[in-house]
Amino acid sequence: MHKVVKDADEAIRDLADGAVILSGGFGLCGNPENLIAAIHKKGVKNLTIISNNCGTTDKGLGILLQSKQVRKMISSYVGENKEFERQYLAGELEVELNPQGTLAERIRAGGAGLGGFFTPTGAGTQIAQGKESRVIEGKEMIFEKPLKADFAIVRAWKGDKWGNLVFRKTARNFSPMMCTAARVTIAEVEHLVEVGELDPDKVHVPSVYVKRIFQGGNYQKWIEKRTVRPG
Repeated sequence: MHKVVKDADEAIRDLADGAVILSGGFGLCGNPENLIAAIHKKGVKNLTIISNNCGTTDKGLGILLQSKQVRKMISSYVGENKEFERQYLAGELEVELNPQGTLAERIRAGGAGLGGFFTPTGAGTQIAQGKESRVIEGKEMIFEKPLKADFAIVRAWKGDKWGNLVFRKTARNFSPMMCTAARVTIAEVEHLVEVGELDPDKVHVPSVYVKRIFQGGNYQKWIEKRTVRPG
């Protein structure tokens, strides 16, 4: 049950070129900041990253994009990142776009061990090209395959030393299901607590899914677009 590691560098010790990574969070909210910085420092290349988006031009996963460490993005929303746009239009970045709900369900299916699912979302559009189609209860539906990864990197609000995790609000988006769909799930936490300190009824990810956990630090908690009231 010893899952606590010293820092992000130790946590990604076996992450190598060509790895497939699930990265939690929503926009810049809930980004695993320490782990992204460690991956950037390590310099691994040809990564496939599955995440709702790719950060902004110079923040979040956008840091890895700028340093040309990402080969492919599997995402839903790709705005707010001019470097993403440039690399994609230049043919430097492979992109697989998914409707947001479909992306979430593909990850959940990967974690649940399912072979896939049928959904009406995307039927009759470019999303459906090359996919099996059926009419179910009078609706055309397309078959979507599950998503799994070598690593999942997430940031939780609290975690105990066994790896039980609690998230806060929007930072919870995508992260719990990602924890179930990776061979190795790594969690950085804002507060690392002793076993027994978390209310079992409030645990979002049970420890069985988490392989490594560490106390994060120096969080910037970036904001994509800061909006203030006029003076």
